[in-house]
This record gives sequence, C-alpha cells and structure tokens, in this order.
Amino acid sequence: MNAHASRAADARAADAHTAVDARTTDAHTTDSRTTGTLAGYRQAAVIGGGVIGISWTGLFLAHGLDVVVSDPRPDAQDQVLAGLAEITPALAELGLPTENLTARLRFEPDLARAVADADVVQENGPERLPVKQQIWKTVEQAAPAHALLATSTSGIPATAIAEAMRQPERLVVGHPFNPPHLVPLVEIVPGEQTSAQTLRQARAFYTALGKKPQVLRKEIPGFVANRLQSALFRECVYLVAEGVVTEAELDEIVTDSIGLRWAVAGPFRTFHLGGGPGGLPHFLQHLGRAMEAAWPGLGNPAFDEPTVALLTAQAREAFADQPVGELVAHRDHAQIALMRALAETAHARPAQHGQPAQHGQPTQHGQPTQHGQPTQHGQPTQHGQPAQHGQAAA
Repeated sequence: MNAHASRAADARAADAHTAVDARTTDAHTTDSRTTGTLAGYRQAAVIGGGVIGISWTGLFLAHGLDVVVSDPRPDAQDQVLAGLAEITPALAELGLPTENLTARLRFEPDLARAVADADVVQENGPERLPVKQQIWKTVEQAAPAHALLATSTSGIPATAIAEAMRQPERLVVGHPFNPPHLVPLVEIVPGEQTSAQTLRQARAFYTALGKKPQVLRKEIPGFVANRLQSALFRECVYLVAEGVVTEAELDEIVTDSIGLRWAVAGPFRTFHLGGGPGGLPHFLQHLGRAMEAAWPGLGNPAFDEPTVALLTAQAREAFADQPVGELVAHRDHAQIALMRALAETAHARPAQHGQPAQHGQPTQHGQPTQHGQPTQHGQPTQHGQPAQHGQAAA
C-alpha cells in the first residue's frame, strides 16, 4: 500500500471511529421516548425458549409486560412453564410481583404471528449466523415499525446479522450475562448501521428493567464480558492441566481473592489503588513492565482428549455429591445477598459524577429503584435446560 492509500485508509478508519463514538455518546442522552421507563412497552416477543429465553420471559412478565414466546420445538411450552416455576420464588423474594405470573404469557410457534404486535423483540435463537439472519428477516417484515429489535447473541456481530434486513439501523445486540433476570449487565452493541435512536431506546428499556446496560463503543467478537471470562478460564484450564491446582482449589482461590475484589472494584480501579497515591500511572511505571514480561508465560491449553478427561474427572469429584439444582440455588442465593450488600454500600456513600448510585441492584425489602421500577430480579433456572435455540451461556 502506498503512502497516499495508507493515509486514506487511516482517514476512513478515523471517520468510522468518530461515527461510532458519536452514536454511543448520543446513546446516553434521553428524549421523551427514552427516559428509562417501560411506558410504551405493552407486549414483548421472546424468540427461543431455552435458558436465556426463560429468564427474559420471567423478567418481562414480572415487570408487567405481556409476553409471547416463539419456539418451534414441540416441548417448548412445557419447558418454559417448568423453568418459570423454578425462578418465580426468587423473583418474589426480590420484590417483583409474581402472582399469576403466567397469566399474561402465551405461546406462538409461528414467528411472524408472534411478533405482529410486539413493542420489543428479544431474540435468543441458535448461535448460527444463517439462522439468525432468517429470523430477523422474518421479524423485520412482521413486527411493528416502532418495535425495539434486540438479539441476545453471545458473539455474532449485529452488522453480520442485519445483512438480510432492509433497515439494519433497527437491530442492536442486547447481550445479557447469564441469567438475565439475575445478573445486572446487558452489553448493548451497535452494528455498523445501528442508529443512535435504537441505542438510546435499548439503553432506556434495559435500565427500566433494573439492568445495568453498557453501550460498547465498537463491535468485537465475543463483546467484553465473555472475552474477559474466556481469557481467565483459559489460564484456569492451563493451571489445572499442568497440575498446579485442582479445580476445587482454583475456584477457592478465585472466590477468596480477585472474585471478591472485582465485585467492588474492577481491574483498572484495582490496579489504580495498587499504585498508591500515584494511582494507575505509578503502577504502570513501576510494575507494568514486569507484568508484561510475564504475559508470554501464560498458558495456551487445548481441549484435547487428556485435558477434557482430567477436567471431567475433577468436576465429578468436586461437584457430583450435590445435584446441579442445589448448586444453582446456593450460588444464586449468595449472588443475591452480594448484590444487596453492594447496593447498601453504594447508597451509603455519595454517587460518583452525580449519577445515581445504582441502576438495577436489588434493594432491601424489595423497595423500588431510582426509576420507580421494581428491584433487581431473582435466580436462574438451569436444571438441565437445553441450550437450544440460542441460549448462549454468557
């Protein structure tokens, strides 16, 4: 590439980044339709009735929306109803209304009919690009023009999914961290043509549900949370495969150290504090090079047959004495308690930069959040629910 072509390419890249920054910055502004309430949302269509779809369905129902679930599997209705029964007590524990929870729920296997009256469509279809493209081609043709269109994909870019759409500016990634009714994060990821209005609408919608949406500034495979999770898990697998620790020992190391720390301060704030009065600049100056020098020594394992056999054997030894349902219930009870404790701590100190202390963290006794919405939501259902139809495990 000659110098002129290189400068032109750099200019195009700069223009693209500027456009993305403008849209994502604009997403944090509000207008009369994007004020963080559920006004204007009466009916939600949930595409896919696996783990993620059940979780979204329970959350939407508990916030007063009518919900239509569309899933072609013949046993989808039974699985969704069973899953909702499992999460209902936790939703109630956190102050969300659950009496007659399924009274506003119906099932419609025909996708076009399912979305015909939807104000929001949350798609949790299979993680296969051609399938998602066909789903959204059908949805775009059948859903109302005002409907918010969001995909729960765990890694496929909205740009690729929207290639089959006439109005790609309407589609946005609304990627939850599993399970959506419990974990606050929703990653809102624009495609190349997603409009600023769609981003504002998505951010306001998820905030009104008690979530903590983050609008990503550019597309990247796997988004942010899953990339971080994958990077850490790769090293976890390496350490166990090399015999440094067992799975059970590694879990304890994480929950007794960085897990606790990162729950109250993310990696950058943690190292900023580690730099003392000089903060992160001091940390990078004095310890950054040493940390960088250790990066090439990090593990690069593979899920080959011996590694999978080792991980499987250790998992059976560590976890087999308790049914998965009991482990899930214990984890989520502790998660809810932690979220409550963090919310209490946040409310006890001034909020930063004039922002509300929390968006979507559960408060004591089920009190409303700042936006007047019910408090954060309950525990997941993962009693062997299949991951079919796009139930991407975040």
